[in-house]
Amino acid sequence: MLDEVLAQLDPRSGRGEDGESHVVVDATVGLGGHAEAILERSSPDGRLVGVDRDPAALALAAERLARFGDRCVLVHGDFAELRTLLAAHGLGAVDGLLCDLGVSSLQLDDPARGFSWRADGPLDMRMDPSSPRDAAAVLDASGDRELAEALARLGGERFAGRVARVVLERRRAGRLSTTGALRDAVHAALGRSRAGGIDAATRAFQALRMLVNRELEALDALLGSLPDLLRPGGRAVFVSFHSGEDRLVKHALRGLAQRDGPPRLRLLTRRALRPSDAELAVNPRARSAKLRAIERLAEVA
Repeated sequence: MLDEVLAQLDPRSGRGEDGESHVVVDATVGLGGHAEAILERSSPDGRLVGVDRDPAALALAAERLARFGDRCVLVHGDFAELRTLLAAHGLGAVDGLLCDLGVSSLQLDDPARGFSWRADGPLDMRMDPSSPRDAAAVLDASGDRELAEALARLGGERFAGRVARVVLERRRAGRLSTTGALRDAVHAALGRSRAGGIDAATRAFQALRMLVNRELEALDALLGSLPDLLRPGGRAVFVSFHSGEDRLVKHALRGLAQRDGPPRLRLLTRRALRPSDAELAVNPRARSAKLRAIERLAEVA
């Protein structure tokens, strides 16, 4: 949703009243596609800070964005700690924030990262490979009820109890040590496919990935710090692909815009924006994307 992101974020050149260049944070910079467009739109002196948990993504983004020189700074870290990351680079509030949630194609398409049921790989699923807790460790630490709750809450799995029981039985028996074995366990519990031809393992893999990376917890932390992250006139844009993430964003943004007293923020999107038919034709993975945006208002004198 690049066009929609740019329209809502409105990155620009020039300097603010404090004499500082406009700064946009791409909190999930990935391979740098959005960041590149933001830097082009805000030429010649708009700045961008790109944050990502994944060092492999940052390395590729650095190559793509090298032509922008010191207008672009890339930071390894978790957006849950964005205020701390920005402070380490001498920044407080910024003029724009983009958060494109979920797993990236880089991660999904590499079997060695363990994110996908499509090819056999290790039970990893860490967005940050330096994190101590991978998918295998999460399964080892989970009880049947705990895993079932996560499958239902994060994956929307109707038969979460059945899936959790089969998965953990096989794990405890030493029969589940790869993504292929995890897929087979889910198939044993549910069959191979669901309505619409979706592989039955899809929801379980999504839920376990989100559990490993504490994705909803990180998003909640970022949303909680939002009023202090934006300068007056600054905008934040969130693109989500998961109903739980979108629900969290929707309620948080509405709550921030409706607080008692003089309003500090206003909604830019009353309803979530969806990808166009033209985009879906070339990028089917965008089919579940929803975009929401909010703006920090000028301080009341």
